[in-house]
Amino acid sequence: MPLGEAMSTQRAVRRLKPDPVDDALILRLIGLALKAPTGSNAQNWEFIIVKDPGIKASFARLNRQAFKLSSPFRRLAKRPDPKNSKIANAVQWQVDHFAEIPVLVVACLKGRYLPFVHLSATSYFGSIYPAVQNLLLAARAVNLGAALITIPLWNAFAVRRILGLPGNITPCTLIPLGWPLGRYGPTTRKPVQEVVSFDRFGNRPAA
Repeated sequence: MPLGEAMSTQRAVRRLKPDPVDDALILRLIGLALKAPTGSNAQNWEFIIVKDPGIKASFARLNRQAFKLSSPFRRLAKRPDPKNSKIANAVQWQVDHFAEIPVLVVACLKGRYLPFVHLSATSYFGSIYPAVQNLLLAARAVNLGAALITIPLWNAFAVRRILGLPGNITPCTLIPLGWPLGRYGPTTRKPVQEVVSFDRFGNRPAA
């Protein structure tokens, strides 16, 4: 699949079949994810592939707990327009069926950072998301459904206990993987002119 097509049609696919995904395929996708850069070339990723039903059930509980308290999700669900209703329904489906998703990939980083120092935090977390985006694109290329979510990791202490993570490894994001119940399609995004400025904020390019 051409890279441009993958990027233009890669979107959050939340409704996934319970069918198994081969370990060799998962490892190949993560191998592609690791082609991404990291700060100072530290290559300080850790990826935990979760297939155990008991561990998935634990993450499903964390996910449900978080969504009960999630005011952004409640606001989204109350908006009347069809687009937001579609998103809310997909998110609710994922919450209801989380334990049935065949693979959960928890993307982590080794090392410590100072959360109150802006440069420390941005440099640290900037090392995980390029690899995560590579993983999402690699999944798209083989027609696996995937999405980037963080809300199941809201309780870092519980996540560390569930996965047996040492204190110097931070869980950053979670990617459910599986064969999609639906299908990929073109994404709808804002025009580039609405989000780009030249030299100083507000100097928008001509439409």
